[in-house]
Amino acid sequence: MKDYKVTSKISLKDLKTKVVIEDAKTELKHIRKELGKLQDTLYAHGKYAVLICLQGMDTAGKDSLIREVFKDFNARGVVVHSFKVPTDLEKKHDYLWRHYIALPARGKFGVFNRTHYENVLVTRVHPEYILGENIPSVQGLNDIDEAFWDKRFEQINNFEKHIAENGTLIFKFFLNLSKDEQKSRLLRRLNKQEKNWKFSPSDLKERMLWDEYQVCYEDALNRTSKPYAPWYAIPADDKPSARYIVAKIIYDTLKTYSDIKEPELAPEVMAHLESYKTQLNNE
Repeated sequence: MKDYKVTSKISLKDLKTKVVIEDAKTELKHIRKELGKLQDTLYAHGKYAVLICLQGMDTAGKDSLIREVFKDFNARGVVVHSFKVPTDLEKKHDYLWRHYIALPARGKFGVFNRTHYENVLVTRVHPEYILGENIPSVQGLNDIDEAFWDKRFEQINNFEKHIAENGTLIFKFFLNLSKDEQKSRLLRRLNKQEKNWKFSPSDLKERMLWDEYQVCYEDALNRTSKPYAPWYAIPADDKPSARYIVAKIIYDTLKTYSDIKEPELAPEVMAHLESYKTQLNNE
């Protein structure tokens, strides 16, 4: 799974968008059960939080990945946040505020369906959206220059470094979808009545900006894949394989933390375990 980790400068056009893993669905069923057990241990341990960040073009499979990968988790141990267009309240704060308050507590998994990276992806393709943030130093589009984006990337890196140093384990997954596969998935939404609700005309408008988004994604991955918050570029054209790869990366990485284990009982409790059993059995 190391092949998917961004550890040096990458070019998206050189990365695979499709990998087919034999028996991916069966393998996922096994690995997600193990992840569920590991999550219980993480919850009992109570010293780490896990943040899963999912980014990708429309139809990349974020929703179904969340459903399938985290299916065997205890509901109290995982919280999913889907970030849409910022609300009026959210726009009264800095752009990271709504993400910060949604971070998982220690012992829990947090899943961000779209993330703080929207602020260097969608807003970079549509810089006019930045004007709605009412930033004092931005009076017009001319103020949104390369120096502005440099500063924003620095802020994001600092944000992630801060939470990582305070116990949050960060996984960032870019679901690398091909343009042809997106076309097929959009047509499926139009052709299947039960899928129609997922389609929006804006999907086609954003599709026309495919190349611009690819440039922005590539730049974001190259600037912000750090040892404390790595990016993984996941081939997303085959959904079952993509889900398995994501689950396997999370599981394999968490298993390297040998200190994640159930807390031991206090000595005075341990010393009287047999008497507690006897007391209950004699009721």
